[in-house]
Amino acid sequence: MLTDYLLSHGYGLFFGGWTQFGAAFGTAFLIMMIFGRPFIRAMHAWQKKGQPISENVPESHRKKAGTPTMGGILVIIAILIGAILFMPVDSMTGWIALLALVMFGTLGFVDDYKKVSSQSKKASNGLTPMMRLFVEGIFVVILAYLINKTMPSYVPEYSLALPFGIIFSLGLFYYVFAYFVICGGANATNITDGLDGMLAKLYMPVLIVLVVALYGATRIGFMDTVLFMPATSGLYAVLGAAFGAVLGFLWFNARPASIFMGDVGSLALGGFMGTVAMLLKSEVIMGIAAAMMVLILLSSFIQTMFFKITRRISGTGRRVFLRAPLHHHFEELGWDETKIVDRFFVMSILFSGLALMLLKFA
Repeated sequence: MLTDYLLSHGYGLFFGGWTQFGAAFGTAFLIMMIFGRPFIRAMHAWQKKGQPISENVPESHRKKAGTPTMGGILVIIAILIGAILFMPVDSMTGWIALLALVMFGTLGFVDDYKKVSSQSKKASNGLTPMMRLFVEGIFVVILAYLINKTMPSYVPEYSLALPFGIIFSLGLFYYVFAYFVICGGANATNITDGLDGMLAKLYMPVLIVLVVALYGATRIGFMDTVLFMPATSGLYAVLGAAFGAVLGFLWFNARPASIFMGDVGSLALGGFMGTVAMLLKSEVIMGIAAAMMVLILLSSFIQTMFFKITRRISGTGRRVFLRAPLHHHFEELGWDETKIVDRFFVMSILFSGLALMLLKFA
């Protein structure tokens, strides 16, 4: 909105994507820094006992009891304000990305509210897994339909773009693929949000990869492996706002965390991440960049399935990991929380570096 106003009054500087990115970044970051502490106090007063600590986490997490949650509400607000102010108002891709953020954030809020209001320590005290996956499926169908409508005429409908310039149509399986990308992204970030500062640190390298993919998609000849999609230029402000908000949140979420992201933030950021990747036709690249989060999600899935299968066969369920997800396994091995977060952060940087290499040279 502000960008359109400034452009109409002769401020051509705001026509550039990087200016929009920087302005949105600064706005979102300042919102987090200015309103972060008052927001934490408000959440503390409202929630009283804060987020209940699950019975399925290591004993060391008991000291986190009383820490307020739902910090993702402020993250979403900061992203929305920063993005809407500085993205072109007619950017369909920008609005779709923000729609994903709000959709998954709303679902996460309902989940968080049930947990906080019930104060149950059971891991399943929020929405049931089936209910959440069903609602996420509805969101994905809506988003996938809209995403497909943004594709330029030279890109086949309902298609998948792979490294090495391979593009092929998926037909109706496009919606199944979208479910794995968007819903998978949402649940990967949700599971990753288990240690102080970890989601923010693992998320930012992936954002950098998406920003580079965006630059390639809006600059002819910069990357031969990236499709030219000028309509995605509206995402500069959106990604800038996301980067500023997540970085600002880390200021308060670093160990010892003053507030937790909550499902409202983790689901929103994951659904947003997957949606942006699909808008840029960079789903595979995003999957590589987010591999650390994917591994964390897979560790929880493997643990659950292995336990169920062995219990059915032998009557006694067995486990692959000392505790799932993966970061809790390392906690049980005696690793300090900060060491786990920092080493996972290093791995996220390495995976993102590999994604950038494929983005440029594949």
